[in-house]
Amino acid sequence: MIPYVLLQMVAVPLVFSVVVFALGGRMGKKVGWVAFASLLYTTVLMVLVGLGLFNGGQQQVSENYVWAPVAGLDFGFLADNLSLPVALVMNIVVATTAVYSMDYMKHRLEVMFGEEKKGQYSLYFINFMLLDAGLIGVALATNLIELYLFVELMLIPSAFMVALFGYTNRERTAIMYFLWNHLGAFIFFAGIILAYIGTKSFEISSLGGLQVGTLAYWAAGLILLGWLVKMAVFGVHMWLPTAHAEHPTSFAPFIVTIVGVGNYVVVRLLVQGMPTVFAPFAFPLMVVALVTMVYGGVLTMVQNDVKYLYAWSTISQNAYSLLGIGSLSLLGVSGGIFYFLNHIIGKTILFCVAGILISQVGTRDMRKMGGLAARMPITATLCVLGSMILSAVPPTGGFQGEWILFAGVFSRGTTGPLGWNFVVAIFGIAATILTVAYTFWPLRRMFFGALPAELAQVREAPLAMTVPLLVLAALSIAIGIYPDLFFKFLYHYASMLPLGGH
Repeated sequence: MIPYVLLQMVAVPLVFSVVVFALGGRMGKKVGWVAFASLLYTTVLMVLVGLGLFNGGQQQVSENYVWAPVAGLDFGFLADNLSLPVALVMNIVVATTAVYSMDYMKHRLEVMFGEEKKGQYSLYFINFMLLDAGLIGVALATNLIELYLFVELMLIPSAFMVALFGYTNRERTAIMYFLWNHLGAFIFFAGIILAYIGTKSFEISSLGGLQVGTLAYWAAGLILLGWLVKMAVFGVHMWLPTAHAEHPTSFAPFIVTIVGVGNYVVVRLLVQGMPTVFAPFAFPLMVVALVTMVYGGVLTMVQNDVKYLYAWSTISQNAYSLLGIGSLSLLGVSGGIFYFLNHIIGKTILFCVAGILISQVGTRDMRKMGGLAARMPITATLCVLGSMILSAVPPTGGFQGEWILFAGVFSRGTTGPLGWNFVVAIFGIAATILTVAYTFWPLRRMFFGALPAELAQVREAPLAMTVPLLVLAALSIAIGIYPDLFFKFLYHYASMLPLGGH
């Protein structure tokens, strides 16, 4: 076994954040290759650990480090059938984005400053690497305080990304993004403190010792509410469309992942950690998810700006996973996480396509586009593939994720008061029609029909921007053909939980 393998997954991005900061001024955009190399290394580590889990040789890999013994705090990492696939897919998305970022940021800096300022790559990629460390830390953390610190590590660099390289009113947008997400983190922290009062431990594994009662319900409720704010469900969604549309587009995969990783945390802390306490919250969570799916989908339909289109769809799409998790069924919970992993792949492709359109076409307004498939066939193909993933069209992984999720939701459809679970399930499956509409209708507007005369000279994007997205599309198709690549882990994990249905 490789020594300190889990620690390396977090430490390598942290160390290389300093390296890319130091080299950015001299290497310019090519420092992205340094970032990619470090992320490729950590991806390989995750694959090696995953092979041990996949083949049944290990149930989990854990590491524990002394942190603050006086306070009873350890700094631990855990790779099991839930955290490992989540960390792996997130890391692959970030690694491919590192390559995509090089040409995108070159265009963005030229627009912002009138020239390519090499020193700005240092600022961009140091925040880029810190964000990856935060994401992987959230997935692997075994301690609630440790988890909270990694949540903050995701927040601060992401706010800087928006403030430094965003579009319209970027400083104001960054402040709004920071305040809303810090509010969610503060509520989450309050839930952590209440859980500690009840268990006298910050270890995630100790949450099961929280006795059912008022304190436990408040702890679970605050933890859930904090993450629902960060996941931008209906009612606390106001920050996401602007923040998601006005950031640098190469940063979009991070926002999608930061929003979606809440599904993982809800399962780890609430479904696994305190299942009896969480049970009364499950059906209301399904209702909130359904409302968010429909509301986000309807608002997506009326967008003309390609970035706002995909920003609003993130609100709708992320709620699918919450619907599955709220069902508290074996397939619903495992399918909810599986859907989240496929969603971040598909949405990364589509947002990066939006970035290509901004850099190559020079506009975000879909009303000014049309017929671009003739000039940009690879980009058009990527948009088709990304739309297929989000719309659950086989053979993509999105299809596997969605049917597994809804199989779990319907398996609990005849339970609950007056069969209301079944009503939610029916409306949930009906909401998928919106997804098909708001993914394929814009596709037609942008890439098919007559080509405007002013776009006759548009050229295809550089390979450094398209090839990473083709890799992600190939991964989704591989998952669609052989879902056990990731679902085997998740199903095995969920089968160990006290869940009903199938």
